[in-house]
Amino acid sequence: MLDRTTIVMPRPLKAKAVARARQQGISFGEFVRQAVEKQLAASLKSGSKKEKTEGKKTGDPFWDNLVTFTDDGPADLSTRIDDYLYGDDR
Repeated sequence: MLDRTTIVMPRPLKAKAVARARQQGISFGEFVRQAVEKQLAASLKSGSKKEKTEGKKTGDPFWDNLVTFTDDGPADLSTRIDDYLYGDDR
């Protein structure tokens, strides 16, 4: 059973994805599903989330601190979010 999901992406990115889906003869939705499945499979092959995110910086505080936002993250995250995102010496 499929679950409807809304995503937001830049128009140029969507245009490229729609064009690629047409080239492959599939719907845009199927293209997105396949892309997500491929990304998830690649992350399983490369190890745990912690290993994947260590040392890789994107410039975005959320993605750079992805380990902080996992289920096994700190219990006091909601009260100390700035400390975890930006460090204690602000």
